[in-house]
Amino acid sequence: MPDPSVVAVFADLREEGRELDSLVGELPVAAWAGPTPAPGWSVAHQIAHLHWTDRAALLSLTDAEGFARMVDEALEAPDSFVDEGAEQGAALAPGELLERWRAGRGALDAALAAAAPDTRFPWYGPPMKAASMASARLMETWAHGQDVADALGVRRTPTARLRHVARIGVRARDYAYAVRGLPAPQGEFRVELTAPGGAQVWAYGPADAPQRVTGPALDFCLLVTQRAHRADLGLTATGPDADRWLGIAQAFAGPAGPGREPQGPSR
Repeated sequence: MPDPSVVAVFADLREEGRELDSLVGELPVAAWAGPTPAPGWSVAHQIAHLHWTDRAALLSLTDAEGFARMVDEALEAPDSFVDEGAEQGAALAPGELLERWRAGRGALDAALAAAAPDTRFPWYGPPMKAASMASARLMETWAHGQDVADALGVRRTPTARLRHVARIGVRARDYAYAVRGLPAPQGEFRVELTAPGGAQVWAYGPADAPQRVTGPALDFCLLVTQRAHRADLGLTATGPDADRWLGIAQAFAGPAGPGREPQGPSR
């Protein structure tokens, strides 16, 4: 019998894709060229990037040699391959890009469900099991979906699916230091996040840890995906190490991003 927690993350990934699809599925053609908060990226670039990374995940699950070739291509242009992939997709007609993204999501969903649950599949970082890959895809879909929502002036209702993003953000603490060439703090932090709706608290790390982060789960997820500046979020750090972490946190693989500029009270 499939592990219910694994089945749940696959379902959450499907739902995250559907929510973003509901934002872009009926957009007029001109709106696809509209700018998003990511410099140089339009709505089309955001969807094209998700399609590109979904395809990479599908290759990882189904064609190890094909994925290895994709990695080799990335290594030939490490500073530009992400933008180049987005540019190629964004050059398509919006209707064609939308259909390709939808088909890719469906193929990835089927491949995740068929994957051996304990097998680790190759990725740009450490190999991952299918459930972890689904969580990572959900995190990226949510983050790029936030860019699209911001571009369209839509305020999304946060859901319990954010627990996947929050968990990755916590687990990626030491990576945020490593990617900047900094030593990671000793010991775990305590992270307590108020879940959407306010009825639950998602807690990570030892209850008695002196270094602590508290606040809304949505704000933490916006921080670790670098979709909002810390100054615009209701997160509290206790201890100098926790405070420093909130200035560099990232949940995504790759170089440290520039983050977003503070927006002030109007956000």
